[in-house]
Amino acid sequence: MKINYLKKLIAFGFVGVLSFFLASSAGAFECKIKKSSMAKPSGYPSRALTMIVPYGPAGGSGQIAAAMAEAVTDLTGVSINRDHKPGGSGTVGMTAYMSAPADGYTVLEHIDDASSAHALDSSRPNPAIDLIPLVISQVTFSQIYIRTNETRYNNWFTFVKWVKAQNGKSTIANVSKEGSMERVTMKFITEATGMKIQQISFDKGAPRYGALLGGQVDALFEQPGDVRKFLDADKFKPILTVFNERPSVFADVPTHKEMGMNFEPLLRFRGFYVHANAPSERVKWLQWAFQRAYCQDSYQKFNESKFMTVIDSYRDTQGARDLIKSSIIQYRNVYKDMGLDVK
Repeated sequence: MKINYLKKLIAFGFVGVLSFFLASSAGAFECKIKKSSMAKPSGYPSRALTMIVPYGPAGGSGQIAAAMAEAVTDLTGVSINRDHKPGGSGTVGMTAYMSAPADGYTVLEHIDDASSAHALDSSRPNPAIDLIPLVISQVTFSQIYIRTNETRYNNWFTFVKWVKAQNGKSTIANVSKEGSMERVTMKFITEATGMKIQQISFDKGAPRYGALLGGQVDALFEQPGDVRKFLDADKFKPILTVFNERPSVFADVPTHKEMGMNFEPLLRFRGFYVHANAPSERVKWLQWAFQRAYCQDSYQKFNESKFMTVIDSYRDTQGARDLIKSSIIQYRNVYKDMGLDVK
């Protein structure tokens, strides 16, 4: 029996989740962490930190990891070595992180995929319990992109018409993980429009973007900040924004709701974590360092360059936990409705 995912999404409360995201709308930036310095507990850290990043360096996670590492180092003088471990839509990096010593010298960058992975399989780490969120520093929306020089279609209407005429042979680049924010959102879009489109999987950002640029796929599902350089170079253009209203920077791009798709958008969030068993005094220092680093001019400029001021991107430890817990509940309910094996 066909499931109406869109009505179920609304019934499961994603309106509330979106409201949570928008609780502090974008506006004049105010640093929430007033302390500009903090004493090192018993000399910690006495050496460089390691940051495990479960995705490649070219994508959104790689970019935010570099920006936050720079901001923390500028603030504290402590170097951070980034260790990229892509694969399995974040599971390879998460596994590596959970195997590392819980001494506070290794931190983790991760995205909402960690929450959705736990929602599907409760044996996987719960980022609100097995980890301590240091800060969530990016929250953003998604879009669908085509090449700017595309001649077969030039907007959402003509794209949908063209896809339907291909009888399932058209393609869109996306991440590989079933149940991820990207895959679930594409499920909503294709059901709402009646499109049949093949999703070509790429875990790393660079091959995903290169596939659209080189014509190997017909479209791309991504977040705007991750493809900023292609937008600035006039190589890609968005034809659909998955958000409830048109952001001012994309005022000429229709939203999914304007195109008749009645679902609340799932948003991407990225943050930084430490193992829950790390020494508490070290955790406190890391919380200060990462939350204050969010206020650094270099990081704020980075977020602004990635369209991260449309939605309030900052969550401290408690705010991050609340967000993660709510997301897990919502994803779990949607997965059950989709008929997935929720464990």
